[in-house]
Amino acid sequence: MVLPGGSEHTSPDDLRQLCPHSAARITFPGPAGPLVALDTGPASGGTVLLVAGFTGSKEDFAPLLTPLAEAGLRVVALDQRGQYESPGPDDPARYSVAELAGDVVGVLRQLRDESTGPLHLLGHSFGGLVARGAVLTDPAAADSLTLLGTGPGGLTGPRAELLDHLAPLLAAGGVQLVSDTLDELGRNDPLRAAVPPATQAFLTARFLRNSAAGLQGMADAMLGEPDRVAELAATGVPVLVTHGIADDAWTPATQQDMAHRLGARHVVIEGAVHSPAIENTAATLRVLLDFWASTAPTDPRDDLRDDPREDARDDAAGALR
Repeated sequence: MVLPGGSEHTSPDDLRQLCPHSAARITFPGPAGPLVALDTGPASGGTVLLVAGFTGSKEDFAPLLTPLAEAGLRVVALDQRGQYESPGPDDPARYSVAELAGDVVGVLRQLRDESTGPLHLLGHSFGGLVARGAVLTDPAAADSLTLLGTGPGGLTGPRAELLDHLAPLLAAGGVQLVSDTLDELGRNDPLRAAVPPATQAFLTARFLRNSAAGLQGMADAMLGEPDRVAELAATGVPVLVTHGIADDAWTPATQQDMAHRLGARHVVIEGAVHSPAIENTAATLRVLLDFWASTAPTDPRDDLRDDPREDARDDAAGALR
């Protein structure tokens, strides 16, 4: 779940989700309607698909788009069905992890047909559960999986308790009442207070465009998702588990244990809570580029020549330091 916030690594004039970028708005066909995305365009170094979390959108990756493109990657950030600009059905049952994962598999297959080089998949928070579902549906669909602020199964703890109140709020006043309630709960949050007014206005407008059925269906899916770590490990797909040092959704200890059971790379991002791409963009960028580079096929001759993509990666990370 994406809530307004920041860290000591975000400044008052940082626009976060409204950060300027080089991506264009595109759509992919989906079984429940068009899926809207931001796309940085063709690149020679591979492709990355970024899947937003519960109540989030493609804009949650805005600060990463241009630096990743400058590192030689095609970057596609996706609104899931029922989120922000992607329409969705009115039946909460149509927002199961299985159905949402099917949407992602469809997008991955189209990207595979259109692009050259490796194809990487990243899911943030609930988007990570969906991305995992996509890999379990078709292990060949992506060459790597990054779980960003995602746990092994259903959400527990304070954020889960918050979701328990979602159904009665939706029944009483729809998405507007849920938005008003979250605003009231966050009124005294100092991290929320640091979010620029224009970005706060965007976050509110975005939330109000969520499908009511989608909010309920995704909440049910996020609370009820089983632990599928062993299944994921059996696919052999390279996995990165990474999260903010102060993640307040799935705990850092839970995510560390998941990484251990997966035999996956595990990286903690300093100065971040639950949305590292927004809260500590520079560190998140370094972690992602390092992992994706590590999954690329190796050629012994590479030691004898310089790779211009490495220079591009270094330049992109340096620009955000």
